[in-house]
Amino acid sequence: MSERGRGRRGGSPYGGGRGGGRTPPYGGGRGDGRTPPYGGGRSGGRTSPSDGRGRGYQSPGGRGRGTYSSGGSPSYNAPPMYHHQQQSMEVSSMTREVEQKLSLQPSTSANPPARPQPAQQSSPPVQPPVATIPAHLAGPSTSTQPPRPPPVSSKSIRPPPRPDSGKLGRKCLVRANHFLVQVADRDVHHYDVTISPEVLSKKVCRLIIQQLVNNYRLSHLGGMGLAYDGRKSAYTAGALPFTSKEFVIIFADDNGGPRREKEFKVSIKFAAKADIHHLKQFLQSRQSDVPQETIQALDVVLRTNPSAKYEVVGRSLFHRTFAGDAGLLTGGLEYWRGYYQSLRPTQMGLALNIDMSARAFYESVFVSDYVLRHLNLRDHPRVSLSDQDHSKVRKVLKGVKVEATHQGRRYRITGLTPESSSQMMFPLDGTDGMISVEQYFNKKYKIVLAYPMLPAIQCGNSAKPVYLPMEICKIVPGQRYTKMLNGRQVTEMLRATCQRPKERQNGIQNIVRVNKYADDDLVHEFGIGVDARLTTIEARVLNPPTLRFHASGKESRVDPRVGQWNMIDKKMINPAHVYYWTCVSFSQQIPPERLVDGLLRMCISKGMTFAAPLVPFRQARPDHIATTLRDIHRESMQAIDKLGEDLKIKHLQLLLVILPDGTGQYGRIKRLCEIDLGIVSQCCHPKNLRPPSIAYLENLSLKINVKVGGRNSVLELAVSKNMPFLTDKTTIVFGADVTHPQPGEDSSPSIAAVVASMDWPEVTKYRGIVSAQPHRQEIIMDLYTEKEDSKKGVVRGGMIMDLLKAFYAATKIKPDRIIFYRDGVSEGQFNQVLLEEMDAIRKACVALQSDYMPRVTFVVVQKRHHTRLFPSNHDDRTLTDRSGNILPGTVVDTNICHPTEFDFYLCSHAGIKGTSRPAHYHVLYDENNFTADGIQNVTNYLCYTYVRCTRSVSLVPPAYYAHLAAFRARYYMENDVDVRAANEGGEGGASAQFRQLPKIHENVSEVMFYC
Repeated sequence: MSERGRGRRGGSPYGGGRGGGRTPPYGGGRGDGRTPPYGGGRSGGRTSPSDGRGRGYQSPGGRGRGTYSSGGSPSYNAPPMYHHQQQSMEVSSMTREVEQKLSLQPSTSANPPARPQPAQQSSPPVQPPVATIPAHLAGPSTSTQPPRPPPVSSKSIRPPPRPDSGKLGRKCLVRANHFLVQVADRDVHHYDVTISPEVLSKKVCRLIIQQLVNNYRLSHLGGMGLAYDGRKSAYTAGALPFTSKEFVIIFADDNGGPRREKEFKVSIKFAAKADIHHLKQFLQSRQSDVPQETIQALDVVLRTNPSAKYEVVGRSLFHRTFAGDAGLLTGGLEYWRGYYQSLRPTQMGLALNIDMSARAFYESVFVSDYVLRHLNLRDHPRVSLSDQDHSKVRKVLKGVKVEATHQGRRYRITGLTPESSSQMMFPLDGTDGMISVEQYFNKKYKIVLAYPMLPAIQCGNSAKPVYLPMEICKIVPGQRYTKMLNGRQVTEMLRATCQRPKERQNGIQNIVRVNKYADDDLVHEFGIGVDARLTTIEARVLNPPTLRFHASGKESRVDPRVGQWNMIDKKMINPAHVYYWTCVSFSQQIPPERLVDGLLRMCISKGMTFAAPLVPFRQARPDHIATTLRDIHRESMQAIDKLGEDLKIKHLQLLLVILPDGTGQYGRIKRLCEIDLGIVSQCCHPKNLRPPSIAYLENLSLKINVKVGGRNSVLELAVSKNMPFLTDKTTIVFGADVTHPQPGEDSSPSIAAVVASMDWPEVTKYRGIVSAQPHRQEIIMDLYTEKEDSKKGVVRGGMIMDLLKAFYAATKIKPDRIIFYRDGVSEGQFNQVLLEEMDAIRKACVALQSDYMPRVTFVVVQKRHHTRLFPSNHDDRTLTDRSGNILPGTVVDTNICHPTEFDFYLCSHAGIKGTSRPAHYHVLYDENNFTADGIQNVTNYLCYTYVRCTRSVSLVPPAYYAHLAAFRARYYMENDVDVRAANEGGEGGASAQFRQLPKIHENVSEVMFYC
């Protein structure tokens, strides 16, 4: 520790005696700074209750500005905090030698091809830019290997084969909700289906094809049934008697009062023959290409008959009375139960993945009742909508099908009238006069409206609109709610549908029994058999890591038990020193002192030190948020300038914020602090401060410490550099995620976030970068960028380059290994993400230095899957945690995993409520030659480094942090994009222009502000 100010060293880490700086506790002598309480003598600062004058508290002795502290120093020399400065890169011209290097394929020793790679599938060599790293940026590298030629992207890049199966950990048996499927060696024929006129509803399409089968099965279809996907494809267990044929189906339309018949022409044309032999070769690892078309055909067969009985949503099927009646949610919604079903290739063969599911649907009520419930409005004849409420209702009702009760006809809502039913005028047919919606329905149908001040719903198109009062239109049942549920609805749904492991397992087994696949004629026709038993698998429980804390605590090391530990008798490994801070409350019921008193005691007990507040606490009204925050910022900067202290920190480090008693201001506060003012903030909800619990204050202290640059704990093996694949060479760990707008937000951008570790070997601090990109674009566009500049020429940059330079600035070492955890990618996007994002990583490295090629491992992380693992014996307490779930650290890489590729399931957390969902990790590219034990152990250990709690988490932290950063960035744009999208009716689609994110203030961007 160095001295602060100009004082002689006294009895404090920061020195004592005369000083122009601030003297911490236990320092003595005269000081020109601020004096803590209980200190004596004179001070040029402000007076606190003490013997002397100056600022500070709860610390005896000394003059000058004091701190709240519990003493102690770090137990090992950790890399110091850094202040990253943008480096200017000297870009050289492309040379012939480098051009030749860039044309080479990846090193086969680094990532041997899993399968033969046909030359015709290879794309032209990518020509990454060349740049030299300046001498002041170039640094030592721990790599002893000669430089490799830069690999280039190729369409023939394939995921690596599984190197081996893991051996580490205690073996145990678990059950998975995968049911083995046997398929007879029969021909499956694929036919293209065209229905004209075109039908948009899959449900109606299925009814038309079902009627076709009923009418023509014996006479024209050779006695065979059709497995139909609801769109363009049908499959048969053998060849039909024709290659192409057109049928005429008379189908009853449900849009009229008296059901009107409508004629449809259905064309069935032979497309291809699915090769069952190819599928079996693939499942036996004798064939490399996935026969996806064949798997899709068999999946359609298994869901054809259930689809006729249930409401189909993606791969899930729901019914209002499935496993009991539908349950009510607030806001005019209800939830239906159902199940998820998907056919998957696995190491043991084809398996049917079945899981319990639940979904929100519109309640079948009159639209007027729905609107009152959705907006929580009082039922009153004069009730009306504000402009904001009008926009919300228009957005949530658009596309909903309703039935007009006065005529029994069905319509689809296209919008709302801008005026109420009593004021909305339209021309009356056959006259020159105008009439209101209210008058028209009273005159023609003798209907007296109960809510004349509500707008009417609009159906049809703008050229020929149809206006209908809300109170005569009833929402057609069975329509799923596609918008995002609010917090209360999510809580209600989770509470109602949450199932403990044993209960969920029994429910899944019951679904298989009820579906009676063996009795399904179509399934039998295709020679498919489904085992009714869950799959039993040999799993392993990996050991947890040892965590290290500060040596001054009673416990400096801890071995987590069942994925949990606590901070009792422990101190943070690197506690932060908070010099400039204050607190503001926007709650009218909670004063700042109620939070500060307990929180400071907690932080100090964990090793942190706090100076006295830089400016006085204040309490302000919620409608003065912006003004109050700007005043605090201005006064803080003035106070810092007045102090004239010799610190690198020249801004308010931390602002504690008590949120307003209502909701909806969190995002606004974060935007003002992190974009406009450059203040790291910690927000607290008033409900958690009545009074604050010890656990809540402990969690706040953990978050605050990392937000101001500290560390809470580190992995023991990381500090001792004894973790294979993480500390044997300099490693940077990335996490990346893309969050998309909620359904219905058709013009809002997607938000990409990338975080990277900024310390090695600890791998606990992460820096994040966020970026907006086109609507629902999954590929991260700004990983690597090239821009033309009239003066500088081609300027190269992007997220990867920025984070690699920041890592070097923090550690003074260039990473030799990159581990890239990518969240949010579906299996259908694997190839595209691997091709484009790996290409961006390579280009970024070469742009920094022409021969800089760290070895990359690219891992996709999936949480939105339906695989569940259950204990083999629910009553054996040695196999479960307290929630009845499998133990944290349980890993599976056999049986239910991919037949040939490198993937595994890891349940790294202890269950709290319900059934735990393991994370699915799929290695798409590996130049570091990870073993199964290597990647599984590193991933499991990292799950114990999440900074916000004292539990291991279900998702590897860098991916978790990327999700948090992307979610936070959504707040930066919500006032600009989301509201505009609502006002514009959500038009635009993926090609719409999007507004770039505002830049995060440099005071905030270097710390883990998103935690």
